[in-house]
Amino acid sequence: MAAEPQSIQPPPPTAEVHIVYTDPPQSQEPQAHHLNTLTSVLGSEEAAKGALLYTYKHAASGFSAKLTPEQVEQISKQPGVLQVVKSRTAELHSGPAQTHTM
Repeated sequence: MAAEPQSIQPPPPTAEVHIVYTDPPQSQEPQAHHLNTLTSVLGSEEAAKGALLYTYKHAASGFSAKLTPEQVEQISKQPGVLQVVKSRTAELHSGPAQTHTM
């Protein structure tokens, strides 16, 4: 008997940090609003708490969370979600040290 070939499954998508910009919440504290938005996509409040990294509430309204590509697509469709962007680190680079004389 010949062995049946096994199908190779691709690895599950890795969750990466994204920043989710939202409308300012009207009737809830920002963190509660952000947890509710995440819970609607992740399926449980516990999963949402595990994914939520930071709540923004002063200069912008939103939060950062670890999300898979599928979750990014789903959360982008939620009411009040304005934009979802992948977080990235930027390094400031300056040229050679300059000396100023007065």
